Amino acid sequence: MNFDLNVPDKRLVAVCGLFCPSCPIFIGSREDKKRLTRLAEHFQCSIEDLECEGCRSKKVCKYSCANCKLSKCATEKGLDFCGECPEYPCEALRVFQAAMPNRLELWESQKRIKEVGWKQWYTEMIEHYTCPECGALNSVADTSCRKCGTTPSCMYVKLHKDEINQHRMKLKTKKES
Repeated sequence: MNFDLNVPDKRLVAVCGLFCPSCPIFIGSREDKKRLTRLAEHFQCSIEDLECEGCRSKKVCKYSCANCKLSKCATEKGLDFCGECPEYPCEALRVFQAAMPNRLELWESQKRIKEVGWKQWYTEMIEHYTCPECGALNSVADTSCRKCGTTPSCMYVKLHKDEINQHRMKLKTKKES
């Protein structure tokens, strides 16, 4: 997986509006095998099943991306993004968006993609998920920068730290019960 993340690449832009380079699985696949190993243990699957090169690439995470209903729907309708659909936002997208803190900005992403195009939006997302101190690209799971420890790790985390922490508390409570 050798490509420059600073060059917009549609393989790294999901139909739903997620930005693949900010995904913990993508980061693990690309440059942090220890992270990928921890995630495989968490999801109780093989590392190979998790490896992903982006939602629109040939090698997608078998745990989540390979069975994406949203991608299948968009393909069947001949759409590049969910925001192009007359049924947007559909119930499937609403449920998907509400499930995880890394999906909080899907509506804004769809709107922005429509306004400026996916390439400009991609460039904006690089900045949105980049550590202001060291320039590392972080995921929503990285509340502190994964390279230098700066808190918050990026603008996304700064804007949504409360929702991220609430989600973590729910997971912790669920795990303990």
